[in-house]
Amino acid sequence: ARTDAALRGMNALFRSRKVTRNYEALVCGHVADDAGSIDLPLMRDYEFPPFMRVSTDDHQRALLDLDASEVGKKMLESPKESLTKYAVVSREDMDGNDVSRLTLTSVSGRTHQLNVHCAAIGHPIVGDTVYGFDGEAASNGGLDDGELPADKASAELQQAIAGACAGKPMCVHAKSISFRHPVTKEELSFDSKSSF
Repeated sequence: ARTDAALRGMNALFRSRKVTRNYEALVCGHVADDAGSIDLPLMRDYEFPPFMRVSTDDHQRALLDLDASEVGKKMLESPKESLTKYAVVSREDMDGNDVSRLTLTSVSGRTHQLNVHCAAIGHPIVGDTVYGFDGEAASNGGLDDGELPADKASAELQQAIAGACAGKPMCVHAKSISFRHPVTKEELSFDSKSSF
């Protein structure tokens, strides 16, 4: 922002979720549905801090026994509603492995939302070393294998893709951003092509 007024206005737009952001990502496996929504609440992961996970009743019950002075207040925050919309752009082959190119819209804009949501539907983002195959965070966004959809990418496929992408950047890209300028009120939209 070039002026203090524009900076304050942009901050307000982001806080009030009046900025539309679309991302492009390659995910492991072929996503069966051409479009859909992932509506799963997110929480801080008490088993793998500082990462995030999908909140379930079991995870919430586990928090009852934790002491805020030991784990910190942030860890005990209530889960946050989180919504991601997706559309399949194409189903592709990457080095002999099935991948899907998605357009993702983070409606709620939570920390690591796209990564956790993609992992939680069994299609982690290609190159994601935190929420992807054998990552640092809980696998499947914190869900059990039995809670994943039938079209999930197999562990073998995820392992093959992780091996092929070792050392390469994660395949997610901020494709577009749109908002009404806080000072001039002009509708603005900016697009950027992905490198993968």
